[in-house]
Amino acid sequence: MKSSGADSRPVGWRVWKSRPILLTVALVSLAVMLGADLVSGERIRIGGLLVAVPALSAVFLGPLDVLLLASLTVGAVVWISADRNVLGTANFPVVLATAVLVGAGAVLAARIRARRERQLAKVRKVAEATQRALLRPLPGRLGRVTISSMYLAAEEEAAIGGDLYAAGVDERGDTRVLVGDVQGKGLAAVEVVGLLLSSFRRAVRSGVPLEALPGYLDEGLRDDLVDLEENGAPGTVDSRPVETEFLERFVTAVVVDIADDGGTVRIANCGHPPPLLIRGDRVIPLLPDVPELPLGLGDLGRGGHHVDSYDLALGDILLLYTDGVIEARNVQGAFYPLADRLAHRTRDTPAVLLEDVRNDLTQYTAGLSDDIAMVALQRVA
Repeated sequence: MKSSGADSRPVGWRVWKSRPILLTVALVSLAVMLGADLVSGERIRIGGLLVAVPALSAVFLGPLDVLLLASLTVGAVVWISADRNVLGTANFPVVLATAVLVGAGAVLAARIRARRERQLAKVRKVAEATQRALLRPLPGRLGRVTISSMYLAAEEEAAIGGDLYAAGVDERGDTRVLVGDVQGKGLAAVEVVGLLLSSFRRAVRSGVPLEALPGYLDEGLRDDLVDLEENGAPGTVDSRPVETEFLERFVTAVVVDIADDGGTVRIANCGHPPPLLIRGDRVIPLLPDVPELPLGLGDLGRGGHHVDSYDLALGDILLLYTDGVIEARNVQGAFYPLADRLAHRTRDTPAVLLEDVRNDLTQYTAGLSDDIAMVALQRVA
């Protein structure tokens, strides 16, 4: 499993933002303004701008670095005042106090920012641990198919959202893979991910047939959401029940079963983007014959679930993905044409395919607006 933030900047950008470079830029800026003030004589006085250096440095440097810059700024103010013979004037204490107060405020701001960054780093570690627990790495091969998966977070600070995938082998030896997308974001979406993945894994172990699986998952999800509502409901306001966000959740999902001999793939689609079958130079969207509701909305449907069947030849690749892929936009606002782009990409193995899609997405978009999960499966001998 691969996971990363969407903002994958090049190495040169990270070097430019490193502490040594930023501190050097701040020191050079301070020196340039000091020198400009000293050589400009009485015509131009820019010494008052010196306090901007530690103030702005608090945005990207640590408190010790800002303290150094603040101290140098105070020294520069004294130097300029001595050069202009104004140390004994009534205005000098005001100028000096301004530099000291601005520098002290900058150090305090840098300290607060550094503490919050440490807190954010801890939260991110927890999120990464949660991701590893929920989105377990998929095996490289199950039955007659090789598998590769990838998760891309829309936000650089976020490691997990509402996208999910899982795979297993049922009691008949068929390979079963789930890819889904929880409506909404945040911790509530992550909790729903955990509930659905647990239900799916139980279904695989219990041998629930594919035709019955959407109903099994839907009923279990709705029961779990009701439990969350009842256990987490904050009470009532003005004699009216407070509606929590759990009961509003639903999950678009697609489940594929690949027969033990690898020759047939059966698909149950619950309101999810259609899988793409890559066969030679063709990219074939596997649209469901009968549209179905997402999981969690089964009480609004007709009951039962339609399953589509397709032949799977040696070398065929089946790509499952969430809507974050096809809803990614370029700077002109055009959606990412996944099927069209796949027709011109490398498709040797599932891993190569996903890496190629990732690189192409990075070049195509100005930044992801939604998390992305992708799973690619290839039939092998």
